[in-house]
Amino acid sequence: MDQLHYESVTGPDIAKLIPQLGQLRIRVFYDFPYLYEGSQEYEENYLQVYTKNPLSIAFGVFDGEQLVGAATGMPLIAESKEIQQPFLDSRMNIGEIFYFGESILLDTYRGRGIGHLFFDVREKYALENGFTTTAFCSVIRPEDHTLRPAAYRPNDGFWTKRGYKKQDYSCRMAWLDRNETQETEKELIFWTKEWK
Repeated sequence: MDQLHYESVTGPDIAKLIPQLGQLRIRVFYDFPYLYEGSQEYEENYLQVYTKNPLSIAFGVFDGEQLVGAATGMPLIAESKEIQQPFLDSRMNIGEIFYFGESILLDTYRGRGIGHLFFDVREKYALENGFTTTAFCSVIRPEDHTLRPAAYRPNDGFWTKRGYKKQDYSCRMAWLDRNETQETEKELIFWTKEWK
């Protein structure tokens, strides 16, 4: 990893990463299980949410000038209502929860421990800022999905080893899948870790 360098930015300073972050999201989320058919215009608009909260964080992994991996997070109170509602319904204090967004890395850079680094950086940041729970969600796809690669392995084991627990609450979000002509809703399940 000697050739890689890292940059962590917060709040409004995240704006400078948005163009490359949007491109990276489109590349990585095109693959299973997200199968996302994205556009740069949508991405750059969507990612503005990170610039609007001073406690948002984006951690970038660069190979030279190229962004090859990134992890993001923000206080749950700054997230969308779809993300917040399952926690509210579970009577959790969303003011104490730090929510992880993207954890994205190009294939050729995987297997180097960067996935752990993504969690280490955001967990440390959340704790330093007084949050007592960290959380994220993952999309649910059927085992027999036609685009599921034969060698695909979900990240459940990795997340469990890091102390995260899969919850019984979820949300639904819509996006355009590969080879489809209109958006469809997908179910996303939540994972949480308590730090109290």
